[in-house]
Amino acid sequence: MATDIQIVIDSADPHGQADWWAEVLGWQVEPQDEAFIRRMVTTGAATEADTTTHRGALVWRSGAAITSPDPDRPRVLFQLVPEAKTVKNRVHLDVHVGADGREDEVGRLLGLGATELHRASQGPFEWVTLADPEGNEFCVA
Repeated sequence: MATDIQIVIDSADPHGQADWWAEVLGWQVEPQDEAFIRRMVTTGAATEADTTTHRGALVWRSGAAITSPDPDRPRVLFQLVPEAKTVKNRVHLDVHVGADGREDEVGRLLGLGATELHRASQGPFEWVTLADPEGNEFCVA
């Protein structure tokens, strides 16, 4: 039996995080159905407080997702949470670009708003640990 998974990342700004990570990974922000959202509010199944406007479109306040062009990769959902990140991630993403592309990719990500935390190696493997705009750690290898 195959099991589908989704990666969920807690976020203070799920729409901003989805935009940022879509740019990082070359993925797409999953569109939200504005007509459906309006219909849910109109019928009382949701309230205006459940929505927000992002980049000129009505969206659900509670989350935004990104998807890969490769349908075999899991969807990543950024979920609104009230508390800020306070400790190191227990799970993180690794962005594999290879040794030849690592420095260029780190430079690109720093230009997008990432913060470099540290560099490390283990045997022949090297990586750079960065933080996204909300402080979530991830590695570029």
